[in-house]
Amino acid sequence: MDPARPMRPHAAGETVTVALVVPLQGPAGLFGPSCELSAQLAAEELNATGGILGREVRLIVTDGGGPPERVAAEVGALVSLGAVDAVVGWHISAVRRTLAPAIAGRVPYVYTAQYEGGERTPGVFLTGEADTEQLLPAMRLLSEATGVRRWCTVGNDYVWPRSTARAARRYARALGGRIHDEIFVPLGTEDFEPVLRRIARSEADAVLMLLVGQDAVRFSRAFAAYGLHQRCQRLSTHLDENMLLAAGADATEGLWAAAGFFETLATRESLDFSRRYARRFGVEAPVVGSLGESCFEGLRLLAALAEKAGTLDVRAMRRVTDAGAEVAYEGPRGLLRLQGNRLSQPLYLARADVLDFHVVAQL
Repeated sequence: MDPARPMRPHAAGETVTVALVVPLQGPAGLFGPSCELSAQLAAEELNATGGILGREVRLIVTDGGGPPERVAAEVGALVSLGAVDAVVGWHISAVRRTLAPAIAGRVPYVYTAQYEGGERTPGVFLTGEADTEQLLPAMRLLSEATGVRRWCTVGNDYVWPRSTARAARRYARALGGRIHDEIFVPLGTEDFEPVLRRIARSEADAVLMLLVGQDAVRFSRAFAAYGLHQRCQRLSTHLDENMLLAAGADATEGLWAAAGFFETLATRESLDFSRRYARRFGVEAPVVGSLGESCFEGLRLLAALAEKAGTLDVRAMRRVTDAGAEVAYEGPRGLLRLQGNRLSQPLYLARADVLDFHVVAQL
């Protein structure tokens, strides 16, 4: 079923139309299909139980992988025309920072990506992991497990990697280590040999990998081919099973990830979610890791906010959350609650095991 097509004929006002802003191009386009299908499953399951406020959920898929100004203009136009009632999706922080002020206070905006923290734009609600809670415990556990102390940061050159790198400097010092080098490359970088030479010269025994999608895939392949996987661990807060598959088995040795969800998370809720996803889209559908699954949760949070406020009006939703009313929903990670405009959630550290993740600890 086309997620942009309504499930049945309807009269005006019978639907809740959501702009699903996910990457369909660029480095993050690698996991865009899993984002789309996860959101489609959420919409279908909501519609099977009455939709949102008794109205059928309809998705309009919008490409969030283009230049931030273009994405903001396209989504802002949909909002200005009254074509959408809400915005949900995974896209990089550079897009969020341009889009959020363009639609602030007009419709609810559920941002599902992991991010650098500090987002307070009115009407923005966040389900993604914040590096302030995610990165320090992950670095600590990796240091304790492997003894790494000498770090090198490699990231794409935009707000999330640079903000996270600044935090990582403090965290490394607190753990008795140090960041020996920081390297930032443009989105879409293909040649990582100069980066690998700098890592080798730095004598790092751990790399903090803050690269998006296909860039992380190319880096991991080059990293292994250069032989650095034999002396360096790698840690990422942006890594899912689609990226492992794309990188290949030879490129995943010594690779660790911190996230709120992994496909191999062996809980009743996550296993049931995987079963429903496979039954709906087939066993050969794109793998749903933390990035795709986040879009499922984004729709569930939107529904929970609307039900609590009794309306899709973003001002009413803000009054509910500002007053401290409980906003909660059941998802693939169990029962989760909103605290202010951010989700309170469990986080995990996992080690790549060839083409899967082995969850080793809760952070």
